[in-house]
Amino acid sequence: MTKAQAQGADIPELRVRSVEAADLGQVIAIDAEVTGLEKTDYWYELFHRYGGGRTRQRLFLVAESGDVIQGFIIGEIRDWEFGSAPCGWVFGLSVRASSRLAGVGARMLEAVCDGFRRAGVNKVRTLLARDNSLVLSFFRSQGMMAAPFIPLEKDLD
Repeated sequence: MTKAQAQGADIPELRVRSVEAADLGQVIAIDAEVTGLEKTDYWYELFHRYGGGRTRQRLFLVAESGDVIQGFIIGEIRDWEFGSAPCGWVFGLSVRASSRLAGVGARMLEAVCDGFRRAGVNKVRTLLARDNSLVLSFFRSQGMMAAPFIPLEKDLD
C-alpha cells in the first residue's frame, strides 16, 4: 500500500465529521455488515449520548465521501478509571468492507485523537477481542501496543 492509499487517496473527498441523525441508517448498515446483527435501538441510544458534538468528552465521528458514510468511530475521555490519568478510549470503529485499505480507519482514528488532544489528554486506549486479528492489525499499524492493564471478567449466570 502506498502512503497516498493509506491517507485515503482512493476515496474521493473523504471528510471526517461529527455524526448527524441522518447518518444513522448508514452507520447501522455498516455495523450490521460487520457483526451480522442490526441493532437499531442501540445506535439511536449511542447517537443521543455521543452524537452532535454535545461535549468535548464524547466523540462520534463518521467518514464520508459524497453522500456515502464509509465508516464511523466512537470514543470518550474517561477520568481516573483504575488509577490511570484521564485518557481517550475508542470503543467503536468500523469501515465498510469495500473501503478498507484506503486509509479511512486511520483518518478517523487521527481525528478522534485530535479531539482527545484538544480536550487535554495525551493517551488513547481501546479493548478488543484477542482473536479479532483484523482490528488488532489495524490498531497495531497505527502505533498502538499492549497497555499496562489486564482485563478480567466473570460470567454472571
